[in-house]
Amino acid sequence: MRSLSRPDNGLRAVQIETGVNRYAEGSALISAGNTRVLCTCSVEAGVPPFKRDSGEGWLTAEYSMLPRATHTRNNRERSKVSGRTMEIQRLIGRALRTVLNFKAIPNLTFTIDCDVLQADGGTRTAAITGAWVALRLACNKLIQSGKLETDPIVSQVAAISLGLVDERLLLDLDYDEDSRASVDGNVVLLRDSGLVEIQATAEKGSLPLSLLPEYVSLAQSGIQKLFEIQDQSIRSSLS
Repeated sequence: MRSLSRPDNGLRAVQIETGVNRYAEGSALISAGNTRVLCTCSVEAGVPPFKRDSGEGWLTAEYSMLPRATHTRNNRERSKVSGRTMEIQRLIGRALRTVLNFKAIPNLTFTIDCDVLQADGGTRTAAITGAWVALRLACNKLIQSGKLETDPIVSQVAAISLGLVDERLLLDLDYDEDSRASVDGNVVLLRDSGLVEIQATAEKGSLPLSLLPEYVSLAQSGIQKLFEIQDQSIRSSLS
């Protein structure tokens, strides 16, 4: 049962620390409860073959979980990533590409790296939320140095997990809640209310269609708070 100190529509304590990697163009360490994800944005000249001569840049993402990020040690994924890892890094890439104007970053590739230091549910959604901050900081740096003429970021993106646990819709699931959920999923939204991705997966039951509007509304309320936390982290990095 969720603690009375956190209501069904409440977020875990979320913090985003910026500038945690001195070498990356942009970096952020996001904590959501006991989940901690290090997000960096690296910028390199050149684009993949399918983008050559297009006058546009590209963004790609990689995701990994450190060996002791969970209760038991995971093996490092060296030569081949798992299906779960591939799914998550594709999701992160899709989410970040929706906010980027590729014509404003000609012949540049932005690589987002999200490394889970500690996992207690919601690692993929925390990664998306933290990665946007790293991307924003990287673009700020390129603009200030004169390497970019215009701001390539066209919107703000964040994500949250939620699910049906003991017949109650809960926001921002931790590991214990996620493991007991009959339905769990993730929602990714833009600040202008654009929907990037909505996912709900039945684990031990199903989500009644009558609850779908509440499901989306609950996610939207949480993501609006995440946008404010992202804003605060950016302001703090400038002070």
